[in-house]
Amino acid sequence: MLGSFTKDLGIDLGTANTLVYVRGKGIVVREPSVVAIRTDTKSIEAVGESAKKMIGRTPGNIRAIRPMKDGVIADFDTTATMIKYFIRQAQKQRSMFQRHPNVMVCVPSGITAVEQRAVEDATKQAGAREAYTIEEPFAAAIGADLPVWEPTGSMVVDIGGGTTEVAVISLGGIVTSRSVRVAGDEMDESIIQYIKRQYNLMIGERTSEQLKMEIGSALPLEKVETSEIRGRDLVTGLPKTITITSDEISEALSDTVTAIVEAVKVTLEKCPPELAADIMDRGIVLTGGGALLRNLDKLLAEETGMPVIVAENPLDCVAIGTGKALENIHLFKSRSSSAVRSKR
Repeated sequence: MLGSFTKDLGIDLGTANTLVYVRGKGIVVREPSVVAIRTDTKSIEAVGESAKKMIGRTPGNIRAIRPMKDGVIADFDTTATMIKYFIRQAQKQRSMFQRHPNVMVCVPSGITAVEQRAVEDATKQAGAREAYTIEEPFAAAIGADLPVWEPTGSMVVDIGGGTTEVAVISLGGIVTSRSVRVAGDEMDESIIQYIKRQYNLMIGERTSEQLKMEIGSALPLEKVETSEIRGRDLVTGLPKTITITSDEISEALSDTVTAIVEAVKVTLEKCPPELAADIMDRGIVLTGGGALLRNLDKLLAEETGMPVIVAENPLDCVAIGTGKALENIHLFKSRSSSAVRSKR
């Protein structure tokens, strides 16, 4: 009887953002993966959106940090605290009879056994009854409504904050995959370094992310766009305003975008011929926040010669797929344990 009161959760534990899917309700939490900590007392000051607003604006005794780096846990205790906060947010109307939920968390496909165990342990410490993991590209494919359980090839490229996951999927499993720790955060850092080199101007993470979203493009735009940014002049140490063009941002992003294209090519080279033919018919599907970078689909289509489609809700695909996978949680229970054994 108590089981009927339990709402299992699916968590897209991303480097940049965390989404929580409640079984039967859909996505109920969408917050940045940021925690603000008081350095003197080690207490948590804020989590999520309120903590993100503090980045670059905190006094000396408060630090706003991202406990996830490159898709894996960089700070165990802070990550567990963050997951606990998000689980509570998802269960605001929790019944007094409700048991602790089963929680499924997505992880990068290139994760090690130690990193996978850290995710499961942090999730259990945060209040989960049982913790399961699902590989990010597989969850993204489910969320994008690809026929993952059928004997046909589907290819997904999930570009998150910390990692880019490329995978060919057939018959409920990943046939070949590649995980590179180059994604949205790396794009932001490339913009910061470019502006530092070209203009001797230091800008913050939030400014570079805003530039990427407003005028960023994987290919030069037909009509050049501009944006005004403010930062600190490294020569004088004073605040300074400059105008930057979309062509400059494309140049700044070129190395990162090239690394993503190469990951797709390498995965295609390892793909069995029959599945490659399926992908040629069906196309490559882009998911994750990085899929929203303008003209990335065009560039990938040019480089691979295959049709490239951006998923309907690229930001939500992994969370939706993780939530849908809760329907088949028994499959992932055996899969998690066998995956850990094989990686030891």
